[in-house]
Amino acid sequence: MNFGLNDEQEMIVSTVRNFVEREIYPHEIQVERTGEVPHEVAQEIKRKVIDLGFYACNFPEEVGGAGLSHLDFALVERELGRGSMALTHFFGRPQYILMACEGDQRDRYLLPAVRGERMDALAMTEPEAGSDVRGMSCTARREGGDWVVNGTKHFISGADHADFFIVFVATGVDETPKGPKKRITCFLVDRGHPGFIVRDGYRSVSHRGYKNCILEFDDCLLPDAQVLGAVDGGFEVMNTWLYATRITVATMSVGRARRVFDHALTYAAERKQFGQQIGKFQGVSFQIADMITEIDAADWLTLSAAWRLDQGLPANREIASAKLYATEMLARVCDATLQIHGGMGLMDDYPIERFWRDARVERIWDGTSEIQRHIISRDLLRPLGA
Repeated sequence: MNFGLNDEQEMIVSTVRNFVEREIYPHEIQVERTGEVPHEVAQEIKRKVIDLGFYACNFPEEVGGAGLSHLDFALVERELGRGSMALTHFFGRPQYILMACEGDQRDRYLLPAVRGERMDALAMTEPEAGSDVRGMSCTARREGGDWVVNGTKHFISGADHADFFIVFVATGVDETPKGPKKRITCFLVDRGHPGFIVRDGYRSVSHRGYKNCILEFDDCLLPDAQVLGAVDGGFEVMNTWLYATRITVATMSVGRARRVFDHALTYAAERKQFGQQIGKFQGVSFQIADMITEIDAADWLTLSAAWRLDQGLPANREIASAKLYATEMLARVCDATLQIHGGMGLMDDYPIERFWRDARVERIWDGTSEIQRHIISRDLLRPLGA
């Protein structure tokens, strides 16, 4: 087994890291202070990524993407994890679920998204339905030949910049031995469609400038042409196209942890107390050793999960393990780095307190740590009848 990167992968890492350091880092303080990404900055980032040939690099060449493998794309996301999510959002990674588009949907949604002409946002979470997807109360009912959608979605990331939305709603209920079970359907909804509004969401302490929004549907009329996949086939669409998104959270957590670690290492080597660098004290040096060990472990766990996808091997448990471990590792690394910096770590003179705040949400979105543990344990116990 070869654990090294080939020349092309080394080029991917180098190119994306240089881009983040050159085009993302300089704008981070402004975004952190204002909570906004200036429109001209967003468009300039997008233009430069398109010129670089990395926009929608997770999509196959047949639709205009770069055709990167799961492993190659994980390397891209790892390097993007070093930068502000509010800014790297414009690096352009449309939801891969758009590959489910058929017919006219390809020309209206898939291809413009890949070209950077339209941006999308994924909408599943509701006030009463987070991890419990089947608990969603946003519904669509048949009326004539169309669908009438009513309900609310919240915590919708990137909705402030989206031109259209990939929305999952309940379209019926089946009675099963275990009780009622909702059927789910996925719809494509354009911003500004009658009966559909996007409004500001909540102020989050994590990832300032990367906003969440609330979507409201009030007798929103949608034709069958807006159904992505099959009617009542929402879970099949999710399972086919979405489950690998947890790798993105894991890889970005690894990238961010490496950036945080660099601050800890430099500070431990330069800061002096009692006449010597604090890195010479075991209380600090052992933390440094633990941090890099955990970062490397999370890195390889994540890359191996992406590799399994490329090999066509089952990877659901491995992806869950990567997401679980990498996000919890990031929290420990950020906390230890802040501790090493002492009181200054909490001051906004350093980016440490920002990394510390940003890390908290990673254990929640795209499936909480508890959900990942459930996936892992179920995968192990079910074959044994437990």
